Amino acid sequence: MNIGLFGGTFDPIHHGHLALARGAQESFQLGCIHFAPANIPPHKQRQPIASYFHRYAMVVLATMNERAFVPSLLEAPGEAPTTAIAGKKGQAQHAQAGANYTIDTVRRLKQTLRKSDRLFFLIGIDAFNEIATWHEAEALFRECEFIVASRPGFSLADVANALPEKLRPKSAVTKPFAKQPAKGDLVLPGATLHLLENMHQNVSATVIRDAVAAKRPLTKFVDSAVADYIKKVGLYRSR
Repeated sequence: MNIGLFGGTFDPIHHGHLALARGAQESFQLGCIHFAPANIPPHKQRQPIASYFHRYAMVVLATMNERAFVPSLLEAPGEAPTTAIAGKKGQAQHAQAGANYTIDTVRRLKQTLRKSDRLFFLIGIDAFNEIATWHEAEALFRECEFIVASRPGFSLADVANALPEKLRPKSAVTKPFAKQPAKGDLVLPGATLHLLENMHQNVSATVIRDAVAAKRPLTKFVDSAVADYIKKVGLYRSR
């Protein structure tokens, strides 16, 4: 079976996330997509975010009518490493803080899968642009294939150049990609990427927070059940 893993802050989960998942499911016949909110995202430790439990609850509400979408506790509190991890400067500090690393989540999920299962990691192209800075990025590409949601303005060269240095093609190879939109497949030694077109929606956490502050309806951005939850719990009222 083809399996998808969609990790992220999901603060909150919105229509853009769901559109990416539906597009990936249809294009790659994914039998199941695990939505795994991060307890402590490594790249957002200095930014205020809603509690894990609120974000997980919203994922449950947003996916409850999608049979193949599964809310996942893979990165729930207590699942992240609690001891220092040797590595580049700053990584040990993050590990001590209990940050959720995608490489750990992927490996934990793979322990539950069959050998015949094929694992895809779902990610938006803006987040993918920072992939080279992720913990054990090179190893991550060996563990699974990537489905990257593209948007206008990005080329295949942009995608290739975002890869970790050891996986990145030489400039002579990527130069012809500069005029090609980010779509199709990019198969390289050590990395397999699939680019999804027309997945971008003009919605973000900032836009949703602005709407909450202005007391505007949220159903343009999030599922109605999520909108009700945000209102009842009083999330995002303070900015």
